[in-house]
Amino acid sequence: MTEFTTPIDDRWFEDYPQGAVYEFGEAVVTEEDIIEFARRFDPQSFHIDPAAAQHGPFGGLVASGWHTASVMMRMFVDHYLSTVSSLGSPGMDDLRWPRPVRPGDKLRVRATIEEARLSKSKPDRGLLRTHVELFNADDEVVMSAHAINFMAVRPK
Repeated sequence: MTEFTTPIDDRWFEDYPQGAVYEFGEAVVTEEDIIEFARRFDPQSFHIDPAAAQHGPFGGLVASGWHTASVMMRMFVDHYLSTVSSLGSPGMDDLRWPRPVRPGDKLRVRATIEEARLSKSKPDRGLLRTHVELFNADDEVVMSAHAINFMAVRPK
């Protein structure tokens, strides 16, 4: 495991070395969180109705995949993306939810920098391609994706 050598408010493209692996965050997902998010954004019965969910495909209430992604994103912003050099993202690739998130699950993130390269057309920035995995307390992957982020280089 790698530790960042600079704080998040002074982290630049150069502080994200290719091959580095970071683990961070902790979020507990409650039944109330699951239902509240799903009522608003993904109102399927196995996300909003605990009784109906018992007879559904997961045998109980589960979080929406989009809720799971939102929890991951919060931890990614709080612990990984620099507050001074993050320049946004063109998207994520290969988003998967191999296991459901259930009420009471405690989640954490592992971020592996697969690629860190300077932009050829814009020398003031670099591109990071990060394999992001979200784990439950049993060390099972509940979400994975490849995040692409633009980061400013350290000013001279």
